[in-house]
Amino acid sequence: MKARRVLAFARKEVLEISRDRFTMGVALLMPLMMLFLFVYGISLDVDRAPLIVVDHDRTAASRELQARFLNSGYFILQAAPEDERSAEHALMRGTARAALFIPPGFSGRLGRGEDAPVQFVVDGTYASTAAILSAYGRAILHAYPEEVRLPLRPEVRVWYNPQLRSRNFIVPGLFAVILMAFPPLLTALAVAREKELGTIAQIYASPLTGSEFIAGKLLPYAVIAYAELLLVVFGGVVWFEVPVRGSVGLLLAVGLLYVLCTVSIGLLVSTLVRTQLAAMLTALIVTLMPAFLFSGFVYPLFTMPPAFQAYASALPTRYFLEFSRGVVLRGAGLGDLWPNVLVLAAYTATVFALAAWRFRKRIA
Repeated sequence: MKARRVLAFARKEVLEISRDRFTMGVALLMPLMMLFLFVYGISLDVDRAPLIVVDHDRTAASRELQARFLNSGYFILQAAPEDERSAEHALMRGTARAALFIPPGFSGRLGRGEDAPVQFVVDGTYASTAAILSAYGRAILHAYPEEVRLPLRPEVRVWYNPQLRSRNFIVPGLFAVILMAFPPLLTALAVAREKELGTIAQIYASPLTGSEFIAGKLLPYAVIAYAELLLVVFGGVVWFEVPVRGSVGLLLAVGLLYVLCTVSIGLLVSTLVRTQLAAMLTALIVTLMPAFLFSGFVYPLFTMPPAFQAYASALPTRYFLEFSRGVVLRGAGLGDLWPNVLVLAAYTATVFALAAWRFRKRIA
């Protein structure tokens, strides 16, 4: 591989890209749009859930229990009907997400030291929301009344994301997903466009080798993809105020390796198809869909069946996503996350070699 020919071909590619300002604008703006849409659209935080309270006791103790729920910030009072049927209708219509039923004699039972049954009902239509609301309700009920003290007082602490803000783990995950969405697509379309226009024949006739062609194509699109990484990291840290507990420099350095990996995937896809439409569909199926569903972005990998966990292990997005969250949330360093970096490096080298081999085969 001769560096002079690679740089000359890369310079030619830069000139072509610079003439297409629309593509450049899309390449830089779409990742930011995706960042904002996902962070604002995918929120696993639950607060101000509409609550129905049916209080048959109507004492200071029952009102105190209601206040505990409403002052927690997780619930707001939707209505306080006098009968259970009205509460059931509210849950049925979806105007309330939870209901608290306080039976008569609640205060008296507490005063006598007896069990005071209270029913807390959660709408399970949205399973994840129901699980969170039920956990909030149990925590409030177990902490009431304050006069009750147990011999054992367990202390539960949440590390790395003590506020349990969903954007704190969504944003670092988006660093990996966004870079697997757009760079491969742009690169695959660029090569497919040359095939449709017939200009690829000039490259076949030139002295460029397969490795030189792939490297020359890779460099300008890697620069664009790295600019996308800088934009989404800046947006996540500055706009969404996601704290970075580890080294930003380490995140950006390994991010460059991941960028080279994603662009190489796009180049490999381009060697397998002939048209831009086929390139677009193949790139989306191979990159974006698996990155979103099987990388651990939304759902933890350990909750998936073993076959899907094995499939996820074959995706580079998983390893950079774990690396990104490790640096941003846990403050982990290279000594903790070096296996992920090693896998990304091997993946990048393998995909680049396959793309160069495919192009060399086409020339032959």
